[in-house]
Amino acid sequence: MKQKVGLVVGVLFVLAWCLLPVAWIISLSFKTQESVTVGNPGFFPAEGTNAGLDNYRSVLDNGQFLDAIRNSIGISLIATFLSVVIATLAAYAIARLEFQGKKFVLTMALVIAMFPVVSLVGPLFDMWRAIGIYDTWPGLIIPYMSFTLPLAIWTLSAFFREIPWEMEQAAQVDGATSWQAFRRVIVPLAAPGVFTAAILTFFFAWNDFVFGISLTSTEAARPIPAALSFFVGADPFNRPASLLAAAAVVATIPIVVIVLIFQRKIVAGLTSGAVKG
Repeated sequence: MKQKVGLVVGVLFVLAWCLLPVAWIISLSFKTQESVTVGNPGFFPAEGTNAGLDNYRSVLDNGQFLDAIRNSIGISLIATFLSVVIATLAAYAIARLEFQGKKFVLTMALVIAMFPVVSLVGPLFDMWRAIGIYDTWPGLIIPYMSFTLPLAIWTLSAFFREIPWEMEQAAQVDGATSWQAFRRVIVPLAAPGVFTAAILTFFFAWNDFVFGISLTSTEAARPIPAALSFFVGADPFNRPASLLAAAAVVATIPIVVIVLIFQRKIVAGLTSGAVKG
């Protein structure tokens, strides 16, 4: 009985700890700037929710924010697709082939994944301006792929190692080529890992702020996190907190929807390759 009570208390504490900031920002998004300024303690503004809905109308009518949504969707999807394709091929080679320096490749991939992002912003800024891809989609897609590929390779290589080698050999005995066996047998069996790598890559690209603010200068490629920093009101010393909160809620909705729809596959992908056998 004590264990059940402790478990319930622990779960409630974790939920409150995680969901309180979410509830706070949702409450803030429904308040007017005047309510925020005077410190309205209620969850909804004293003027009612209709007044708070004006924040969402203002955000969705903002052309810069709509451009940022388009940029984030396009950049994140392209970076995810390219990263998953390259990581799938690389992870398969690492898991199935024996070649000199394989451990070194995995070690370097892990080192790259742990490398601090801030230290690369300056060199990338100069390089991208020199070769002409500053403030463009490729200028963000390349760094996103560079930092998500190592994690995707590590995740997928664990799945490929667990797939019995005999299944691929059986497909080749039945007349399939190496590419057909890989595409029709190996990849479907590693689908949870591929899906996990895609989700992690998409989340990284969608939530990135450092590259988005440093490698863009206009709305041509600026993603949502960077665009939020340019939300200013009439007074530069009094930021429109309610508008920022509404924009943050809108930007978070796609992530929440993806997690709710694919939560089982995400959990399966994160845990399937963890235990061997």
